[in-house]
Amino acid sequence: MIVSDALPSAPFADVAWDDDPDWDWNSAAEDSADDLLDVWSEAVERSRAVVAEELADHGSDALDETYALGPDWVSLRWVLVHMVEEYARHNGHADLLRESVDGEVGE
Repeated sequence: MIVSDALPSAPFADVAWDDDPDWDWNSAAEDSADDLLDVWSEAVERSRAVVAEELADHGSDALDETYALGPDWVSLRWVLVHMVEEYARHNGHADLLRESVDGEVGE
């Protein structure tokens, strides 16, 4: 179950946040595209495993159970919908960047 006091997982668990409070914004500046893809792929695998475990333990009712997310309580359904929204937003940003590089616009 997702709880607000859960410890961060890799790569965030090993960060010296007191030394670099903006690590999450500047840590990838020197990383290769392959390294970044690996980090992303591992995060996706962990996320899918958490969702699969919750669904296996609670069936579709897991979607409506509430979980602590910081000071707020949210449902698994809310988390999944939020992730779809975030992916859509970032894909839109990537499209704007691509348009500024190649000049192609439209569908």
